[in-house]
Amino acid sequence: MSVWSWSYSFHSREHQHMGVHRITHTHLDMRMHLSAHTTTHLHIHTCMHLHVHAHMCPHKHTHIYFTHTPTHTPCMHCIHEHTLSCLPNMHQGGWFSLGTPAGCDPGTAGVPVISGDGLLLSNGAKWVRHRRMLTPAFHFDILKPYMKIFNQSTDIMHAKWRRLVASGSTSLDMFGQVSLMTLDSLQKCIFSYNSNCQEMPSDYIAAILELSFLVVRRQHCLLLYWDFLYYLTPEGRRFRRACDTVHRFTANVVQRRHQALSRLGREAWLKSKQGKTVDFIDILLLAKDEDGQDLSDEDIAAEADTFMFEGHDTTASGLSWVLYNLACHPEYQERYGCSGCSMPFSTMCIKESLRLHPPVPAVSRRCTEDIKLPDGCVLPKGNVCLISIYGTHHNPAVWPEPQVYDPHRFDPENSKNQPPQAFMPFSAGPRNCIGQNFAMAEMKVVLALTLLRFAVRLDESRPVRRKPELILRSENGLWLHLEPLGLTCESWPPTPRF
Repeated sequence: MSVWSWSYSFHSREHQHMGVHRITHTHLDMRMHLSAHTTTHLHIHTCMHLHVHAHMCPHKHTHIYFTHTPTHTPCMHCIHEHTLSCLPNMHQGGWFSLGTPAGCDPGTAGVPVISGDGLLLSNGAKWVRHRRMLTPAFHFDILKPYMKIFNQSTDIMHAKWRRLVASGSTSLDMFGQVSLMTLDSLQKCIFSYNSNCQEMPSDYIAAILELSFLVVRRQHCLLLYWDFLYYLTPEGRRFRRACDTVHRFTANVVQRRHQALSRLGREAWLKSKQGKTVDFIDILLLAKDEDGQDLSDEDIAAEADTFMFEGHDTTASGLSWVLYNLACHPEYQERYGCSGCSMPFSTMCIKESLRLHPPVPAVSRRCTEDIKLPDGCVLPKGNVCLISIYGTHHNPAVWPEPQVYDPHRFDPENSKNQPPQAFMPFSAGPRNCIGQNFAMAEMKVVLALTLLRFAVRLDESRPVRRKPELILRSENGLWLHLEPLGLTCESWPPTPRF
């Protein structure tokens, strides 16, 4: 295996100003290994890894390293709630730094083309305006009718599982199965459109899945961070075709709805929706800001694409890992069944799985002002901080025995003194995940129905190895044995109440 070593310093000196220490000089000794494994601190694309051997930052739960960008942007890596408590109100970037040249950010390369200037990537006044206008779309009263959709999509998945088990396929990859289910339910909740994608091919769903695959593939080649080079490659052309498919579908739906709203008028259009589920597009069409201004068709399409692209994978990851964790601990499966799918215990199981296997391993913040840490050190304005959700959730200073799956950590009595930044699977602060109530509701429905109808067991022949990409996956899929519990489709219980 080839190894290179070098040192890098960033400028100036550590000094005191008004009794406050500033982090202004850090010397890093790094090694780069040509390796295909993902067990190191930071995955360098083109199959390289970066090791930081000397963490010289004065704060013991923070260290500094370079992101794998053409400009080698320095980042603060934070893994303790005392540090994190200072950061959530700052500007959110992508997976790493937004301080790289346009088109070269490794964590978000390709994502702006897919989702447009939606909530994930927009900034400033536009982000504030859109966040206020979209927040009502995720109110509990709006989410209640979606329970029926979650139930229907889960029924389709479970009926397919029974057919596969009956045909001899007792071990299934949860990521593949659950991703199709979440795509199915999202398409119904956002567009009121049933593509039947769990049972038959769909061009739109195939394009979404291909985009997720291509965004990750693009990160493995440093030169392809630049759009003009990427679009010259065969994969770049595939990426553009898939984007065109997704954008064309969304634009057509938004345009037809807007035309119907204009033709009927607001009151008549609302009357025509009585007795029907109000979907995401409907809510965005009716949204107005403080000045009475609507969202443009382009803004609505960007938010719908953002919700679709970002929402299906994260929820699928969360569900797949909670099924895996319960397969590893059958005693909790048994208690789950004995408790009659009680929501407190269901929530505890889901939250502990989100702690152990957070779907989004990290987010970043750029300091918009000097940030004073609890030990007196200061993060200078403009510095990029990588908030390691995975690192925080596995930090023994925050969580005793962090590798142990123990849902009782989230018993209300045990968690009442928990620091607010110790658990943040949906990020934190003003730019936390706007869809977290939607995701939690879907996970509760799907998990409850799955454990009522199936026992899940580990497939010992297929070892599980975590693989962080855009979301936290398993390297060769996440395969579980499914044992039907004897219920037929006709005798399946109704959706649990929440």
